[in-house]
Amino acid sequence: MPSVIPIRYIEPVYRPPSEAESLILPITDGCSWNHCTFCEMYTAAQKRFRARDESEVLESIQRSGERFGSEIRRVFLADGDALVLPTRRLLAVLDAIRQHLPAVRRVSSYCLPRNLRRKSVDELRELAAAGLSIAYVGAESGDDEVLERVNKGETFESTRAALDKLGAAGITRSVMILNGLAGPALSLRHAENSARLLNATQPEYLATLVVSFPLGEERFRGGFPAWRPLSQHELFVEMESFVDQLQLKRTLFRSDHASNWLVLKGTLGADKQRLLQQLRQAITDPQGAPLRPSWARGL
Repeated sequence: MPSVIPIRYIEPVYRPPSEAESLILPITDGCSWNHCTFCEMYTAAQKRFRARDESEVLESIQRSGERFGSEIRRVFLADGDALVLPTRRLLAVLDAIRQHLPAVRRVSSYCLPRNLRRKSVDELRELAAAGLSIAYVGAESGDDEVLERVNKGETFESTRAALDKLGAAGITRSVMILNGLAGPALSLRHAENSARLLNATQPEYLATLVVSFPLGEERFRGGFPAWRPLSQHELFVEMESFVDQLQLKRTLFRSDHASNWLVLKGTLGADKQRLLQQLRQAITDPQGAPLRPSWARGL
């Protein structure tokens, strides 16, 4: 029996929450780095990294266009870091999307900072002109020691450089920071240096998630033997420090992922004081704060 969607998926499939209504188009499988100790997304054997055959990808786009026509308005390029592919191949994908899915108005992808080291701003401008709209960058932290301990393979400077390249090319940047990643010992410097990274780059979007380990903490503790999860109170204190040090001009901020105890939404810096007030209430009077119940939290 033919598949309803003419695309070959390898489970599990991940995408950002804001891409819930997008066509998920795998152009790679897995993650080209896949050494981050906090990330379990691509550790399954079937998710070993590989670039998909170009002919398969182009056929998937063509068949999606034949089947869905003008219904598809957004496309998310999967898996973990589609931008690792050469610019030529990415341009071929974007050209096929324009040709066969003419109603598409937004194409997005996850982006590892390391994968932009060999791409010039001019190349990224070509990709933007061809339709790449948004890059989701998991910065996780702006602190070099935290990044080293979690084997991120990045530094403050490498992430800053990637975000600046994307910004210069006109590609919208959505940055994610992990609340609680540093444990108690490095919590405040994690907050401080993450804020410093955001202040230096002024991304269009910012999100925070609470670090969690549904498959257990063993893999993570190798580089962080003294690490422990932050309590609810400690998570709020770290977030208050982070937001307080942000000096953003016009960044849409969301902390509404299911992993978060406290839902925060606003524009920074216009709503900074309101967000700080919400955090300070959660710190001093958690019973009176509109917290998400434990059963409703998760990935």
